[in-house]
Amino acid sequence: MMASSDFTLSPEASAGRYLSAGSVAREGSGAGRITISVHADMDEIEAEWRVLDGSSGNSLHQSFDWCAAWTKTHGSELLIVRGAAGREPLFLLPFEIERGRLFRAARLVGSEHSNLNTGLFGPGIDNAPAAELTAALTGGIGRQLRRFADVIVFDRTPQIWRGAPHPLAALAGIENPNASFQLPLLGTIEHTLAQINAKRRRKKMRISERRLAEIGGYDYVIARETQEAHALLETFFRQKAARFETLGLPDAFRDAETRAFFHALIDAGAPEPLLELNAIRLRGEYAGRILAVAGLSRKGDHVICQFGSIDEEIAADASPGELLFYRMIERLCAEGVAVFDFGIGDQPYKRSWCTVETPLRDIVLPLTFRGRLAAGGFRAIAGAKRLVKANETLYAFIQRQRQRRQTSAASADEP
Repeated sequence: MMASSDFTLSPEASAGRYLSAGSVAREGSGAGRITISVHADMDEIEAEWRVLDGSSGNSLHQSFDWCAAWTKTHGSELLIVRGAAGREPLFLLPFEIERGRLFRAARLVGSEHSNLNTGLFGPGIDNAPAAELTAALTGGIGRQLRRFADVIVFDRTPQIWRGAPHPLAALAGIENPNASFQLPLLGTIEHTLAQINAKRRRKKMRISERRLAEIGGYDYVIARETQEAHALLETFFRQKAARFETLGLPDAFRDAETRAFFHALIDAGAPEPLLELNAIRLRGEYAGRILAVAGLSRKGDHVICQFGSIDEEIAADASPGELLFYRMIERLCAEGVAVFDFGIGDQPYKRSWCTVETPLRDIVLPLTFRGRLAAGGFRAIAGAKRLVKANETLYAFIQRQRQRRQTSAASADEP
């Protein structure tokens, strides 16, 4: 059982796992206080964590297995903030500490490659008074993390999620430069397509299939064996790298740690993997050639497309990526999925499929003087990104510069 006190830090020698605790008191009886503790060992609170994983309102990206895969492959310095009312856990916020030259930032684990960050909140959060919850999520957590970080950053959080206000919506935030995009699945492919011009979508699929038939046809592949999934993931990395190079953009999947993380997701989350690989594979003359790859993650009735790529050397005019989306959505309709999430980032193909656009926010909570300076910098950068993305010419120029720097760094690393 975990002890607590009113923001009294426990000794550093306390086994190095349970670091500190405190509470935020409501006016009147102390029975309703939110008690906050900080932990450095995931295993210590795994049972509670997995219970919260089961809530449909909590993002897969903060699940125990997802965070374990990220922490293992990136060597993250982990701090988990636990909020509770009596014995009932109200929330878990798994942070990793990023140490820069000027300040330390606490971010939700793996934010760099997550499409949605919610933290983990239990059903009792709905009964917590708004003022008390806000105090716990700001001053309460701040007091506990001040010696570990200068600023807390919640990236890509929703104001409204699954039809209800998100608990973090009570905190002041700024608009993220990117929204995320979703397509509701309505039980059958016919009803689902009726939302987005079914006639045009079916015609496009028939054209794709006819063009692929001319070179021998295709198979829609779902990798059921881990060896096949790992092979498809490597194909994705190659296809995506070629695409980034063609566009003059930096490769977001270049780092060895990032690649190891996605491979770890395939191996984690038994009996179902956290990352399912889907593909379009050719028959005939080019038998075995992979034309398109997509990585899906599923939690209950919510599926997120984590990434996708196509082979642009063969049959690019057959739109294999669009065909793959059609086949995946068709299958998932039959499996009872309610939401197909195309993830963060505004792309024409996402708008052509999606009927729901979810604005995301960034929340920045300074904890120290350095943190206040950093918070101002975060807000200024976010505002600049929105302006840059609104200017296509400027955005393309900046991306080309990033790609050149990455290429130069790669050349410098070569023996």
